[in-house]
Amino acid sequence: MSRERARRVALAPAEENIVKIKKIVEEGNYYGAQQMYKSFSSRYISVGRFPEALDLLQSGACVQLENGQVTCGTELAVLFIETLTKGEFPYSDDIFDRVKAIYQKFPRVPIPQHLDVTDDDDMRQLSEALGAAKVRSEGCSSFLKAAIKWSVEYGAHRNGSPEIHDMLADYLYSESPDLDMAKVSHHFVRGKNPQHFASTIINFLGKCYPGEDDLVVARAVLMYLALGNLKDANLLMDYLKKQVQALEVDFPRSELMQLINYLLKTLQRDALPLFNMLRKRYKASIDRDHAFNELLDEIAEKFYGVQRRSAMPGMFGELFKMMATE
Repeated sequence: MSRERARRVALAPAEENIVKIKKIVEEGNYYGAQQMYKSFSSRYISVGRFPEALDLLQSGACVQLENGQVTCGTELAVLFIETLTKGEFPYSDDIFDRVKAIYQKFPRVPIPQHLDVTDDDDMRQLSEALGAAKVRSEGCSSFLKAAIKWSVEYGAHRNGSPEIHDMLADYLYSESPDLDMAKVSHHFVRGKNPQHFASTIINFLGKCYPGEDDLVVARAVLMYLALGNLKDANLLMDYLKKQVQALEVDFPRSELMQLINYLLKTLQRDALPLFNMLRKRYKASIDRDHAFNELLDEIAEKFYGVQRRSAMPGMFGELFKMMATE
């Protein structure tokens, strides 16, 4: 019997180890269980038993997260994605469901509100809550970003699984202690749910700085358009208008919003001169956000084939493109 075959025989079925290690977790020995999850999964991988490694890692990630062990759960979740890559598993609905099952185990814990800033105990409680939220947010992000990268390489959309982008956007918005709406929007526009994106924007408009609500809406629309997605850009605006009407709240009114409305109509036809005229006419509004000109350059390239002003030939052009996206 070859050494590899002997190792295959010596390894018990994954289900036996799943049951055994889960009991160790339930006893409160999270560290010991973590080492066993990693050790056994590595052994399954080394002999090519990738499906069993995936079963063990998925179970381990879920069990650790259920017990509030976010760091341990995240580590196993990322190992699950790495095993998909090692085993060259193609993107499929079944694998997506398994990624989603792990994602749904990441805790969602509200940050304490209405605390007394002069009370030491309240401030300690807030500090601990913010620290825990950061761990959760960064952990879930690292897992889902790895999943998006795998989905790009193994058969999903060229920008990665839209469903996973939507999950990451939603978690970042609800759980991140340092909310960055631009990052949230980055993932929503690569998702497939502009209606939920609109709801998120409406919710955020009540939290952003006064006078910046139009920037939030404009950025979202421009990011869709920079991907060449005129359909969802229009859908987003339609959903936003319907929701503000239903909620009886004010929709942003400004020159920037005028530009967005004109732009959506202009891009429906071959009208590059009108596009350029709009950029000049609304330059002051565009300059309110340093990213808008870059997005408009990308839109001109996508819809009218205009070479971007920052484009450079050869190696240096590619280098600057890479730097711009970091």
